[in-house]
Amino acid sequence: MNAPEIRPEQSRELLQTLHILTLDGKLNQDTRRKLKQVYHLFGFIEPLLAELDATDHDYSIIDHGAGKSYLGFILYDLFLKARQKGHIYGVETRQTLVESSRALAAKLDFLRMTFLRLTVEDAITSPALPARVDMVTALHACDTATDDAIRFALEKDARFIALIPCCQAEVAAALRRNKAQALAATPLSELWRHPIHSREFGSHVTNVLRALLLQSHGYQVSVTELVGWEHSMKNELIIAQKTRNHRGDARPRAEALLAMLRLEALRPRFIY
Repeated sequence: MNAPEIRPEQSRELLQTLHILTLDGKLNQDTRRKLKQVYHLFGFIEPLLAELDATDHDYSIIDHGAGKSYLGFILYDLFLKARQKGHIYGVETRQTLVESSRALAAKLDFLRMTFLRLTVEDAITSPALPARVDMVTALHACDTATDDAIRFALEKDARFIALIPCCQAEVAAALRRNKAQALAATPLSELWRHPIHSREFGSHVTNVLRALLLQSHGYQVSVTELVGWEHSMKNELIIAQKTRNHRGDARPRAEALLAMLRLEALRPRFIY
């Protein structure tokens, strides 16, 4: 039975592999919700891909912390498959996931997809990746993996960056370590006195610092809410586009924020 929500050009085999379609090719309430969220995510990224596709060069998309490469496969299926250029590289450290993604791409005849077992650090200099990188993505890259993807994008001077962070624990842990001194120094520390607030506030601060970092390197940044489709109630979607117009106050504001929150030890991650 055809599900009217599914776009006619989509691979049903891929949707079944991603557990968006059931094994009998149908949508239930849960999978219908997942499909809606996939389209919602694609709606943000499609205009960026269209800009790349309008250029006169073959463009590259690097998906960092690719995992099972859900995002890469969706982008290929909905956009690149119908076009003659564009290449997606999935970068992942777990060999079993790299191998399964390679097998699925071969099975679906997605020829312009490459999967590499690399750390972000190795990816920066790896000859297996193109010297020119047009877009960097990271879907649900946990904790500091998102920051690693940002560093890679900045090193490669990527034109577009699309990030969906999750599980951001580093800043929250630092806030908890310094809580006693902060409580004595400022009433602002009430914002993270309780553990649940430390987690939520820490996540918010992390993404604010990421936005400032990107702006300090000449990116125009937009941050919006995206309902996650891998067991997350909500996530933020960070879209950055290279403009060459550096926001002059971004770095000093990040410095001031780190000092105010007693997070100076994290400076190398958020200011460079």
